[in-house]
Amino acid sequence: MVDSFGFVVLLIGVALAFDFINGFHDAANSISTIVSTRVLSPRCAVIWAAFFNFAAIFIVGTPVAETIGVGIIHPESIDNYIILSALGGAIIWNLVTWYLGLPSSSSHALIGGLVGAGVLKAGIGNLVWGGLIKTALFIFLSPAIGMFFGLCMMTLVLNFSRNSNVATSMRLFRKLQLCSSAVSSLGHGMNDAQKTMGIIAIVLYSKGLIGPVFHIPCWVVCACYTVIALGTLSGGWRIVKTMGTKITKLQPIGGFCAELASAVSIIGASLSGVPVSTTHTIAGAIMGVGATRRLTAVRWGVAGTLVWAWVLTIPISAIISAIVYSLSVTFLR
Repeated sequence: MVDSFGFVVLLIGVALAFDFINGFHDAANSISTIVSTRVLSPRCAVIWAAFFNFAAIFIVGTPVAETIGVGIIHPESIDNYIILSALGGAIIWNLVTWYLGLPSSSSHALIGGLVGAGVLKAGIGNLVWGGLIKTALFIFLSPAIGMFFGLCMMTLVLNFSRNSNVATSMRLFRKLQLCSSAVSSLGHGMNDAQKTMGIIAIVLYSKGLIGPVFHIPCWVVCACYTVIALGTLSGGWRIVKTMGTKITKLQPIGGFCAELASAVSIIGASLSGVPVSTTHTIAGAIMGVGATRRLTAVRWGVAGTLVWAWVLTIPISAIISAIVYSLSVTFLR
């Protein structure tokens, strides 16, 4: 038996642990291209990405956090056990996919966790179908949008630089890739840190600790941005290798286009309050960039494996979360 205040502290600690693992797991989204093109060393790349992950705190509000907080399952049904189970399911799935080197979505793992525990507690009627359908659609739309923007961006840049010699073009895009990587890291911080904010705010709201109106306290915002930046600083190198070298071979010009295409997609979604997968978007952008050379430049077998991981993330994390929920209510209640 854990007392009420102790459970709140436990949940906030587990939520921040998820935030750290999210940054660690998804570091590849920000640094894989800039490392694979050798613009920055791995250590410098994670410092660069972590700084801009945190800098997102000054740019955007909390629309994604509010979607997570009230847009997946009905907030009045949420209790400590659902939160613990959702986080547990997401953390376990993130660690499994990190070990396998699969760039899956931390966002969808968390959403799957909420769905699994929420349905086990109160049935299918507990789901907020509008928010869930919007999120599910972006499993497919995120990589497609990333691929489209990556393809367009690469085509446009190649046309603009067609009269440049290779050496000049390489020098220019090595510098520009620092900027595109920074913008990509801002987008990652904007979207992913807010998901943990939403979870912590649910916990506080359910206990009446933030008043009668759901909102995201300032200290929660600061804590989540800080922790996800520290996670990014740790770097998930297994996934960096998959994203940076196994999908297609990148040069600085391609890395610049993939990062910028991904950033445009993610920042647009963040401002709209849509919890998209930064992983799906950057992977799609890398595929789009590779496809401008020739279709065979993209390793479609690797891409197919990634798509299967993306499709399975919500149902598998939901199953894990349901198991954790059953164990929690049995042994902690």
